[in-house]
Order: sequence, then C-alpha cells, then structure tokens
Amino acid sequence: MKLVIAEKPSVAMALASVLGARTRKDGYVEGNGYIVSWCVGHLVGLCDASEYDEKYKKWRYEDLPIVPECWRHKVLDGTKKQYGILKKLMRDSNVDEVICATDAGREGELIFRLVYEQAGCKKPMKRLWISSMEEQAIKDGFASLKDGSCYDSLYQSALCRAKADWLVGINASRLFSVLYNQNLKVGRVQTPTLAMLTERQDRIEHFQKETFYRVELTDGKLVAVSENITNKADAELLAALCDGSEAIITELKREQKKVSPPKLYDLTSLQREANRYFGFTAKKTLDLLQELYEEKLVTYPRTDSRFVTEGMIGTVEELAGKMPLMLPFVEYGQLGHNIKRVVNNAKVSDHHAILPTKEAVEKGIVDLPVDKKNLMILIGQQVIQAVGEDYLYEQTDVTVNCQKNEFTARGKTAVQMGFKDVEKAFRSHCVKTEKEDSDRQLEIPYGYQKGMQIFNVKAETSIHYTSPPKSFNEDTLLAAMETAGNKEFDEKTEKKGLGTPATRASTIEKLVASGYAQRKGKQIIPTAEGRELIRVMPENLKSAGLTAEWENRLLLMERGELNGEQFMDDIVAMLKEILNGCRKIPEEERNRFQTAKELIGKCPVCGSDIFEGKRNFYCSNRQCDFALWKDNRFLEGMEKKLDKKMAKELLDKACTHVKGLYSKKKDARFDADLLMTLENGKPKFHLEFPKRKHKG
Repeated sequence: MKLVIAEKPSVAMALASVLGARTRKDGYVEGNGYIVSWCVGHLVGLCDASEYDEKYKKWRYEDLPIVPECWRHKVLDGTKKQYGILKKLMRDSNVDEVICATDAGREGELIFRLVYEQAGCKKPMKRLWISSMEEQAIKDGFASLKDGSCYDSLYQSALCRAKADWLVGINASRLFSVLYNQNLKVGRVQTPTLAMLTERQDRIEHFQKETFYRVELTDGKLVAVSENITNKADAELLAALCDGSEAIITELKREQKKVSPPKLYDLTSLQREANRYFGFTAKKTLDLLQELYEEKLVTYPRTDSRFVTEGMIGTVEELAGKMPLMLPFVEYGQLGHNIKRVVNNAKVSDHHAILPTKEAVEKGIVDLPVDKKNLMILIGQQVIQAVGEDYLYEQTDVTVNCQKNEFTARGKTAVQMGFKDVEKAFRSHCVKTEKEDSDRQLEIPYGYQKGMQIFNVKAETSIHYTSPPKSFNEDTLLAAMETAGNKEFDEKTEKKGLGTPATRASTIEKLVASGYAQRKGKQIIPTAEGRELIRVMPENLKSAGLTAEWENRLLLMERGELNGEQFMDDIVAMLKEILNGCRKIPEEERNRFQTAKELIGKCPVCGSDIFEGKRNFYCSNRQCDFALWKDNRFLEGMEKKLDKKMAKELLDKACTHVKGLYSKKKDARFDADLLMTLENGKPKFHLEFPKRKHKG
C-alpha cells in the first residue's frame, strides 16, 4: 500500500478520486492500493520558549537571547486527532511507501516533513509535484514521482525560515516588551514592512506644498505649455507678453513607438491588479485562488513566475484560442498568437505563471460566485493580452517659441490598438471605476510643420501645486514589498524582497490584526502604536534591505547553494548585537510608551503603574501577573463588563458601586457594591449590598 498525504481534505479527495481510492474511513480514504489522508494545515510546529524551560514563562531581559541548542517540535492543539491518524497510518505494516502530496512549495514541504519526522517515520518517501489539480495533471504527476530526498534543500530552507522567524519573534518581542514595559510584537518580515508604512506616513505629514505656475499658449487647436515657473508675477508677465502676439514652431518630431503586452500573472501581480480593479485584499485574492485551484479552474497560485516553459506552448496556444468561450467580451479577431512572448524556461523555477485550466474553459464560469468569476475573467483576459500584438502609437513632440520663450506640446495618436483592445473591453465589461490611463494624451492635429508661424495666440496662466506622496494601498504596498532592498543588490542577485508571494498577504493581515496598521478606505496606514514601535526599533530589525537579503539567502538554500547553519548563526549574531546595543537605553526613554497613556492606578501587588489595554487593565511590571480583565468572569453572569471608572475605584479603595447588575434567578436588575480582595496575587470579587437609610 502507498500512503498519500495531502495538505487539505479537499485536495486529498480530488487525488483519491483520480487514484481510485473510494472507501471512506475515519480521517482517510482507501482503495486501489492507495491510502489517501491529509493534514489540516500545520499539524506540528516549533515548541514555545517556556516548553524548553519553565523560567521562560516570565519575560526577563537577563534570559535573552533564547537560542535552543536542540530544537523541539510539538503536535499543535486542535490537530492531535488527525496527527494520530497519520502517525498510525505511517506505522502501518501494510504501508511500504509514503507520498508527500502537500502543496508544491516551501510551506507545503514543511507541513509534511514535520509530521513525517515527528511520527518517526523511516519508510521510503516520494514527492508529488504538480501545478494543476486537473485529472490529467494528477495522473502525470503520479507517473513521474521523484524521490523525497530531491527536495531536502527545499525542506531545509523552510525549516530555517521557521526557526529564524521564531528567534526574531521570541527574542525581539520579549526584549522590547521588557525594555519599554509594553507588549510589543516584532517580526522578521512584519517589522520592516511596518517601517515602510511609517516612513511613507512621515513623508506625507512633513510634506510642504509648493505652488508653481505655467503659461499655456494656444491658437484654438494646438496647446503648448511653458516650463514650471515659481514666481506668479513672472508667469503673469510672460502671459501678458505672449497674449495676442506671434509664435513660431521651432521643432516638430513625429516617431512611432510601441508598448509590448504585459506578462502573465504571478501571485503578487494578480493580487495587485485584483486590488486595483475590484478592491480585493491580498488575502482575499489568495483565498479565492486557492479555492479555484482546488476546484480545478486555475493552476497553482503561489507562484513567483510570470512565464511558462517551452513544453507548454501548445497548452497556452489552445487556452488562448478558446478564451472567447469563457470571456463574452472577447472576439476571435482580437486574439494574438505570440505565444513565445510568455515562454522562458530560465524564469520558471517551481511553478509557471497562473493560468486558467482547460477544464475552466470547457465548463465555463457563468455559475461561479461574482468574486470568483471576476478573478477568473482577470486571469483569462491577461492570457489574451500577454500573447497579443504590440500597442503602436505615433508620438508628436512640438516646440513653440514665443517672445524668446519655449513652450512644448506632446501628443499621441493610436496606430494599432493591439493588446489594448482586450484591456479596454475587459474594463468596460467588469470594472466600475477605471484606473487612470497613463497613456491618455492630446492628439496633435496634422497640418503643423517646423518653421510654421502661428498668429494672434492666446496666453493664460494656470496655478499648480506639488503633491505629497500617496499613502500605500494593498496594490502599492505589495509592489514595495516585492522590490524592497533592490537598490542594495547587484544586477546578478535574484531579488525576492520582503517575504514571498505566498506570505505577503498574511504579513499585511498580521499588521492590521496587531493594531500596528489600519485600513482606511483603500489605504493602509500605520497606527500611532505602529509608528511608535518603529521609532524604538534598531536599524537591522526594520531594514528592508537586510530582510530581503535573508530571503535571497533562503532561496539559495532552497537550491542547495547555501548552508543553513551559517544562515542561523548570522541570525543569532544579529540578535546578540541588538541586545548589546539596548543596554545603553536610558530609563526615561524606556517610559516613552507610558507617557501617552492614562494612569489607571497603582498595582496592589507590586506597586507599579496600571494602564489600560484592549482587554484588561494591566500591570506595567512584566514580572507581575496582576490584571483586571474587562470581560470579568464574576461579572459576566450579571451582564456587566469592568470599565475604566470601576477599575480606578477598585485600585484606589478596593470597592466600587455598580448599577444595573442582572439577576437571572429573579430576572431583574439591581445595584450593589463590588469589593476586591487579593488571593495569591490575583484579584477575587464579591458583592455587598449597602444598608438602606431609614428616615427617623
């Protein structure tokens, strides 16, 4: 028997159907010589610091850095049943081979290998590597399984990535939380991304608008414009001088130019376009893509390639030829046949560009939910654009001289729409708000020639202002993450930016969930807490260039060109350098997070300051466990939450009067005094009813 392990139940079922395994059991499917089971995401993960030593339950500066000598893994909570099933199947004497069928990428490899190693499995291992869930692709994949050892380097890079994230996250978060008496979350990729958001917001806020002027010259058909003029009086003088006078065309140049079609989509470019056209977050696009992949409608989503291999020329040609069946706004006459534009073996590493499948074209997409349908349309029209004809246009540049001053005009006239015909049809069909067309230009009328005189021109001044940088949105932030650190690398370096196409969406979501960034309409901006965090971070933790270099080294490791031990040693060395640098931070600097917060009271256990958090009123001393929780178990049954006023009074005099408590037994509201006592440093509560005063 061969045991096949997929990443998710839905994928396992698709594989089982092709393999002929149809007998359902608890946690797996069996038949035709195969057992097909699944993980549910990560079943095994790295142990927490406190699981190495009890002392790490307390966050202390003197314990840092925490660097495990021997890394430990554990079965994650909530996944123990499925892990137990897989462990039992791996040890089943009838199973003589295990096939890794998790997603064909770094994270998929890690998910499987950790289970395989945790279970102590020693049986021969093979690897299924496919880019589509179509039946033929699955059959071809199982017919060409590779030995699992071929992917050892991929596993090592995945493991080093996980360990590096653990080391930075655990040590840096503890370090800065202890130093600043504030729960601060630091991440290897998350923090430099937040630094980019903060740097952009600082530039916006410190931007000083400048005014400039232009003089526009026209004869009613041709409009020529002066250079920018900083002084209003100078602009008005020039306009007055030129108005009603004679001008002459000193230069006129017409040349044909071309714009090549766009490439096919990789994950990041698709996420950017889906955000631009439909307002999808990067996470939403990835989630929809994953579902479409499992539904056999698109190829593997987590790709960083925008090309296909030479062996796929026929497939792409067939897809492009049939695309009008899937896309109602495309006509057969708009199809191009430049398939070789999208072929580049050297730029396809693990997976080719994202494509619709043959099954999607044959089945159609009319019955899909609107968001999935829009994504399929976007992917489909990109295939047609990518193999389409060039967009050709004639550009005309005119220089006009009037009163010894030069004015210029530029115009464009379309000669061949090429791939832009499909782009225009797509926008008209799908997009409510069109993106700005950077190619939109005035046409220069024919009839104008060099040396031609223009009489009685009209001249007017116009006022303009310099613009601040724009806040990041999902589209532009993904682009910035993808190209982060590029300037610091030489031409030969294969740049990977911050994170990978598969992880950038989750990085953005983590920043929002942690309260360090927020969505404001389509914009993503740093919060006050996020900006304050970046201000206390050392350069090497917020450096986009350094983090991009790590990602590049992980890529080299993936290819077997770099040793993982050196990578991990460098991470540890950096952490030690940060620790040494933090010894000199003065006490007043360490209180910077507290100064902006309202003091709620003093801790009854250790005497430190109490501040308000999102869920509780906490002690600023990290070594003290005292806290007053807003969702208080004692008050919960009486339909009451602990608020700021109550917390202040409890800390001040251990008593607060509470109105509107609910008695479930009597189905009535009542008032009472809430009293607090301490038991082993933890607050305990009880009610007292004040005696009513009788009139004498």
